[in-house]
Amino acid sequence: MPKAHLHLHFTGSMRIDTVREMSRALGLRLPSALEADWPVTFETRDERGWFRFQSLYDAARACVRGEAAMRRIVREAALDDGAEGSRWLELQVDPTSYAPFVGGITPAIEIVLDEAAVVSREPGAAQVGIIVAASRMRHELESRTLARLAARYAGEGPGAVVGFGLSNDERRGETESFAPAFAIARRAGLALVPHAGELLGPEAVERTLSSLAPDRLGHGVRAVEDPRTLERVAADGVALEVCPGSNISLGVYDEIEDVPLRRLVDAGATVALGADDPLIFGSRLVAQYEVARLLEFSDAELAELARGSLRASRAPASVKDAALSDIDGWLAATPV
Repeated sequence: MPKAHLHLHFTGSMRIDTVREMSRALGLRLPSALEADWPVTFETRDERGWFRFQSLYDAARACVRGEAAMRRIVREAALDDGAEGSRWLELQVDPTSYAPFVGGITPAIEIVLDEAAVVSREPGAAQVGIIVAASRMRHELESRTLARLAARYAGEGPGAVVGFGLSNDERRGETESFAPAFAIARRAGLALVPHAGELLGPEAVERTLSSLAPDRLGHGVRAVEDPRTLERVAADGVALEVCPGSNISLGVYDEIEDVPLRRLVDAGATVALGADDPLIFGSRLVAQYEVARLLEFSDAELAELARGSLRASRAPASVKDAALSDIDGWLAATPV
């Protein structure tokens, strides 16, 4: 089924075999959780769980050194998503993490954008736009630098920066302090896509809506804990990038049945399913639709989730229109 993928992190998109190969080439030893014990589950209600998750992510990121590795990640993400039916992928990257190996944040983002443009032209690959993401763990002045960088390369279609995000542990930093960076991105016409409502509850969603005026929220699932917050999300037309697999792996919810996908959809929220970090969690985009199936979503409802992902995306109109038409074809051809 055609779809768009709007919540995928750069390092976290890697194939597990790729990071293992990169580590061996550099003589680095990966944690056992990325070797024999993979995939991993965490308990992030306790901050030690998040620290463990972040430590694994940092170990994988340490294997990404240089232009060839960065290009490989973009290419494999586009091909893997294309194989699962994604027509459009918005890949999220913080270029500061890779800048030391390629001469700065500008060369880092240019490498990612160039490979996104190249691979998008290949048969079978998803077309790729890039989201530049700031980190809550760093000073807000750095977020403004990244917003200006994103604005410089803002555009439409594959190989352009299409959005600006804010990621990492939402228990860190003051959301309001990042408003100036989001104002820069807004003036550049970028989609505003901060994380909120994953590790913290509806109050974090409300704060993000009020201070950053986002187009989408990364996760946002905990908006269901306050009916007024959920109503606001739906009324404001803020799409939610829901990642069931990572919600379970990070301990946000204990069981698949606890993921409030049905409640979000029934409340009128636009939902775009995402895989978040397949490298860590071991599940890609199609697996998220399989979760929806386990939650008793019908074919028609799965098709509507796919439509929502496309409508909430910054894909070019030609890509959206063709994919939406093909979703109708998929639905018509699906046995009852």
